[in-house]
Amino acid sequence: MKISYDKATDSLYIHLADRPSVDSDEVNDGVVLDFDANGALVGIDVQHASERADINNLSVSKMPLGELLAA
Repeated sequence: MKISYDKATDSLYIHLADRPSVDSDEVNDGVVLDFDANGALVGIDVQHASERADINNLSVSKMPLGELLAA
């Protein structure tokens, strides 16, 4: 899983799987779920992220982390 933020567009993307999305569904204004060819959720796109969440702080709790990378 990977979380990326684009400051220029104020969008936060949560990559749940390393598969291409072929379909999307906007479930709320500015919140889009991306699905692969089998209908499995592969990503979550949040527009205007800084208005919806405190993007300056990230807390990870009770995750079975094998590797933690910072970019």
